[in-house]
Amino acid sequence: MGDIKILMVDDEPRMRKLVKDFLTKNGYIVVEAGDGEEAYNIFTSTNDISLIIMDVMMPKMDGYEACKEIRALSKNVPIILLTAKSTEKDELRGFELGVDEYITKPFNPQILVARVEAILRRSGQDQEDDIIEAGGIVIDRVAHKVTVDGSEIELSFKEFELLEYFLSNIGRALTRDNILNRVWNYDYFGDARTIDTHVKKLRAKLGPKGAYIKTIRAVGYKFEVEE
Repeated sequence: MGDIKILMVDDEPRMRKLVKDFLTKNGYIVVEAGDGEEAYNIFTSTNDISLIIMDVMMPKMDGYEACKEIRALSKNVPIILLTAKSTEKDELRGFELGVDEYITKPFNPQILVARVEAILRRSGQDQEDDIIEAGGIVIDRVAHKVTVDGSEIELSFKEFELLEYFLSNIGRALTRDNILNRVWNYDYFGDARTIDTHVKKLRAKLGPKGAYIKTIRAVGYKFEVEE
């Protein structure tokens, strides 16, 4: 899936946390905003927002106005509106502004995640390469197979996911929290030192190429291919 960043906009902190928790568990990066004005400012200050989930009734700038302003800048970024209103007139207004999906509160967070995934598939943003390769290490996601210089190596499920995460973020410093959240997910409450144990085993299985996994003191790790 890569690092897909979603902007969650709602003036209720509990609603933002609920949606963020479910999306994060499914591998997405979530940025929060408390009103339409803040959402607009975040969107205009970055170019890596892949999808926006936005409440309608908010202070400063409501969801409709924020949608209008954002659509003036981007016709492509998908927008999902959350609303307690469910009249055809309200929905029509949203669709006229370029909203991709309308979800009425209260809603099942799992349904929201499914809608997000469907929209991203349609927009082509969640497509992953079946093969990842770096420095002679090849990961076949479909076959769940790893080869090093053409020779297959046996990895545990978590070792495979850890290596996949490293190769998907070459040259990027990854904190232990990053790794726990993306590989072990938020439902893991163990000691972060489990990462160090898995990295040690993974390095051993990669042989000389295990040196590509660099330790960043007091931070975490970085996968970097040596020339």
